[in-house]
Formats: sequence, C-alpha cells, structure tokens
Amino acid sequence: MLRDITIGQYFPGKSVIHRLDSRVKILLVMAYIIMLFLADNPLGLLLGILFLILGYGISRISYKLILRSLKPVVPIILFTAVLNMLFMDGRPVLRVWIITVTYEGIRMAVFMAVRIICLIAGTSLLTYTTSPIALTDAIERLLSPLKTLHVPVHELAMMMTIALRFIPTLIEETDKIMAAQKARGADFETGRLMQRAKALVPILIPLFVSAFRRADELALAMECRCYHGGEGRTRMKQLHLRYYDFVACGFMLCCIAGTILINYCAPVVF
Repeated sequence: MLRDITIGQYFPGKSVIHRLDSRVKILLVMAYIIMLFLADNPLGLLLGILFLILGYGISRISYKLILRSLKPVVPIILFTAVLNMLFMDGRPVLRVWIITVTYEGIRMAVFMAVRIICLIAGTSLLTYTTSPIALTDAIERLLSPLKTLHVPVHELAMMMTIALRFIPTLIEETDKIMAAQKARGADFETGRLMQRAKALVPILIPLFVSAFRRADELALAMECRCYHGGEGRTRMKQLHLRYYDFVACGFMLCCIAGTILINYCAPVVF
C-alpha cells in the first residue's frame, strides 16, 4: 500500500505539459478544481474527465499512476459514497430495515466519487510534471505580493516544497522499517485494533528519528552552501511565459465557460 502513494514524485519528460511555466500549472490546477466544483451536471463532470485524460495523454504520464495514486484513498472515496447514498432523500430504490437507498443518493454517490477521483488525479499531475525547484520558484512568485506585508514568502515556499518532496522519501523509509520489523517477527496485520495500534510503535519511533536526522542533515547542507533565504538570491532558470502557456490558460477558461454553460443549458440526465 505504501508503495502506491505517488504524491510528491516527479517524472522528468519533454512534453508540452512539462514545459509549461510552473506558475501557469499551479493556476491551471486551481482552475481545474474550481471547474470540478462548479459542475453540478454529469455532462459538466464529463468535460472535466476529458480534460484530465487529455492532460495525462499530452504529458505521456502512464494512466496506471492514477490507479496507484487512488489506492490509498479508496476507503475515503467509499465512505463518502456510502454517506451520500444512505442519507440522501428522494425516490426509494431499496429498503432494508431502517436503511433506505434512493435513486438520488446513488446518483450523488457516483457523482461525488468521480469528482474526488478527478480531484486527486488532477492535482497529482502537477507534481508528476513539475520539479521541486520549479514548484518552489512558482509558489514564491505567486505569493510575492505578500512580501509587502512582511510575510516570509520564500521561506514558506521552500518549506512547502521540501515537505512535499520528502513524502516519497518518508514512505520509502517506512517501508524499509516495516520490512525490518517483520523480519524480526513483528505482526502488523492480525489482532484487534488496539493491538495493531501498539504494533505501530516500533515503526513510528525509528521513523521520527530518521525524519529528524534527515532534517538536520538538510539544514547543515544548506548552511554549508551559504543559504540565507531568498534575499539577494539569484536563479539559474528564470520563469518566462511562452505562447503555449497562454494557449493552455485560454483552453482552461473555455472549459470553465463550457461547464457553466452546461449547468444552465443542458438537461440533467443520469
């Protein structure tokens, strides 16, 4: 299960999605999230699905990564779907004791499950196609107006990116610790809930020690390279908008406009 968590991983490539300005990609992801929540019609949600398929196709990122990234959140998706299915009023489809399943509940459950899947897959595409350094520069540039309020923008962007980048590292470290504990006879899969929770203690303590050690090594490496924050810092790669960045923004605006138009004009069929 831990190996299926792909958040924070970067897959280098030369596609148009990889070459987009990192600031534009962050704005596109935010706009895509807005588009998903604006869609209250299955046809509008279908537009979001097609946009996602097009994005993965252009970036040449394997669609199998979507399934891998969704495995850890399957319980959340199922829990959300069941809640919508059981607590939605409407035309009854099935009655079992005090439980009533309605047509509107089933419709909303499927709708919300697909929306969450698109949300996770769409946001994952940002980290798949953007390097941590480019992500840091983009967040800093987008938050630069806050510098007038004396907000440490560069430090915040650096912390956010380092935290995101270290997720795969900590997952790999957890996997190694679990394998080592299993080799020593530890059992994490049987027993009651409290027994399983107690069995995680031998994992959490070495993991915290390893995380603090890595943080200390990173801080020492940054100090040895005379890192003192963003003041007076130059960048090897400057961010520049190109024509395909404007094309991508225009295409996203058209998709959002199409979603709004579908909400008002298209009949609700499901």
